[in-house]
Amino acid sequence: MRYLPLSDADRGEMLARIGVDNIDALFADVPKDKLLTKPLDLPRHKSELEVERHLGRLAARNVPASSVPFFVGAGAYKHHVPASVDHLIQRSEFLTSYTPYQPEIAQGTLQYLFEFQTQVARLTGMDVANASMYDGSTGTGEAVLMAHRVTKRRKAVLSGGLHPHYADVVRTLSRMANDEVVSLAPDVRAKEDIFAAIDDATSCVVVQSPDVFGNLRDLRPIAEKAHAHGALLIAVFTEVMSLGLVTPPGEMGADIVVGEGQSIGNGLNFGGPYVGLFATRQQFVRQMPGRLCGETVDAEGRRGFVLTLSTREQHIRRDKATSNICTNSGLCCLAFTIHMTLLGEAGLTRLARVNHANAVKLADALDALPGVSVQTAGFFNEFTVKLPKAAAGVVEALAAKGVLAGVPVSRLLPGAGLDDLLLVASTEVNTDEDRAALVAGLKEML
Repeated sequence: MRYLPLSDADRGEMLARIGVDNIDALFADVPKDKLLTKPLDLPRHKSELEVERHLGRLAARNVPASSVPFFVGAGAYKHHVPASVDHLIQRSEFLTSYTPYQPEIAQGTLQYLFEFQTQVARLTGMDVANASMYDGSTGTGEAVLMAHRVTKRRKAVLSGGLHPHYADVVRTLSRMANDEVVSLAPDVRAKEDIFAAIDDATSCVVVQSPDVFGNLRDLRPIAEKAHAHGALLIAVFTEVMSLGLVTPPGEMGADIVVGEGQSIGNGLNFGGPYVGLFATRQQFVRQMPGRLCGETVDAEGRRGFVLTLSTREQHIRRDKATSNICTNSGLCCLAFTIHMTLLGEAGLTRLARVNHANAVKLADALDALPGVSVQTAGFFNEFTVKLPKAAAGVVEALAAKGVLAGVPVSRLLPGAGLDDLLLVASTEVNTDEDRAALVAGLKEML
């Protein structure tokens, strides 16, 4: 029996109060081709034991990332997470804690958020960071909205090297607000003329480095061009581990830095939950979305922590809010902070160097294969290779042989004519044997 507590009269009264004739009117903003015309093809109710067995059979079809040679990246990366990270975040005071509305009983939560913000600001080379976002893609969308508020303009320019999923989020938010988005064509070799797209109506320029194809970008000239037109530069990353080795975006003139922090402290987890990192200049702090934890002293002069800024619509009037993001990714950013604390600055740098060295080894080996060519001139731990046949079929064939070779670009950019390109990531978890298995598998396939 379905639990449906509302009567037809209840529903009619609610619709009348809202001012619509029927429930379908509530979904007017959803594209017609995205609406279901019939119920999902799912089985009806089953017993608990039957459900357990069915879900067990489905789970058995998955290939755990740690069980085979794994070179998948494209925004989510396989890194080693020390056992101590998971052990500590499962302590009850962390695992079950909720939003720190009352600072006098949430000092531990507020302190680790403060430490997290400090780490993110140091990594990105920025003045201030918030207490995290949902993930890198939604954080990018929020950064564009923030730039609009700062500049009082409504036009965003998106680099062709921005991750397509991130670009889709920006376009979705912009479409709902009637903002203008200029999306440049996919840029495999980072040769785009982004300067030509920047004018006096531009609010912000969004550039990713390393970009979705693996290219490391020099943001300095782009920042200069953007600033000359009164626009902001939003620097994006999907691989936070790269910040242990490359020049921080803040040192290259970025005004807002945003990206995905999953690589530090958080496993792949079948796609989430992840943790979005968001940092900016001090002068823009009051336009930053989400929460900001600050340090203070109590009446007796002892160190303490508070929510310094919390400009969400749950706290203030909706028309004054900088974001309607519901919360920060508390447990995920705690995992990030614990892992970063265990590594320290020197440890992060060494780990980043191992990532880069492993990727260079793999790129050299793949580039030596007949018909295979590396397309990325300068990269961190991920790069693009061109194959003599469609990459999607090669990936499927290698997966059947127990090697997860990477992500076909056609999966991220269907219909873009890039079917022969493959994104390959090699992190510290890959061994010489793993790389040899991929090279041997590709040689056989091609």
